Amino acid sequence: MSNIFAKRRARLLAMKAIRDNYVPGDQLEACPKCGGESLRKDVAGNLYVCPLCGYHFPIGAYYRLSTILDPGSFRELNEKHPAADPLSFPGYREKQRAAQRKTGLTEAAVTATGTVGGRKCVVGVLDSRYLMGSMSAAVGEKITLAIEYAAKNKLPLILFSASGGARMQEGILSLMQMAKTSAALARFSEKGLLYISVLTDPTTGGVTASFASLGDAVLAEPGALIGFAGPRVIQQTIGETLPEGFQRAEYQEEHGFVDAVVPRGELRETLSRLLRLHEKGGRS
Repeated sequence: MSNIFAKRRARLLAMKAIRDNYVPGDQLEACPKCGGESLRKDVAGNLYVCPLCGYHFPIGAYYRLSTILDPGSFRELNEKHPAADPLSFPGYREKQRAAQRKTGLTEAAVTATGTVGGRKCVVGVLDSRYLMGSMSAAVGEKITLAIEYAAKNKLPLILFSASGGARMQEGILSLMQMAKTSAALARFSEKGLLYISVLTDPTTGGVTASFASLGDAVLAEPGALIGFAGPRVIQQTIGETLPEGFQRAEYQEEHGFVDAVVPRGELRETLSRLLRLHEKGGRS
């Protein structure tokens, strides 16, 4: 027992020494999974993945695109497509303006063309910092326009999901986006084009039940929560204790919902390989 306390004390003293020797500007980033602390610059240099346990921090849409697309290839699509308040829902416009100030986005989706490993494609990203990446009519429209652009130009499509589901402030108009995006993907698929879906934490609700689950290849980041209803809702409904790791990416891979769990640092190369294999039946 004394040995355990000695090790714990040594660790605390080591952490104190690290803090005491910081140069100005150095800051610690606490990991919400393991509780460990790392230099923020080290976390950033590791693509915002915890160096201690591998936890994948949420990242913004533009940063996500910078980690995937070849430098200089980014060209945004429908950048100024506006958010709306079709039901005049109380307080909704104020929440939108707060989200816009916080993120610099006009809505929760960013779509673009670019190249991955030299191969041109269309990429869309949901940003969970904007009202939890919820799917509004504007988000559904941006995703649909990106799908249609990819179909028209015969380009592969990659969509990154990070969402709490349909946006309740827009009611049925938000729910309609599930059918709208799914129909666009059906037309896209009829052309024999490649769609890769990447599920990040969290991917839930109407987004999971529509375009997120329709990929020819479905990838996920480690630890991502993936499902329609959340685990707490399911557990309360069925009155049973859920299995360990239920609805996490690794569980979904084990049960066939996800094709592969890919760490963030390997994702660009994995996407490049899939694009290369699809191009001319794998002949590049």
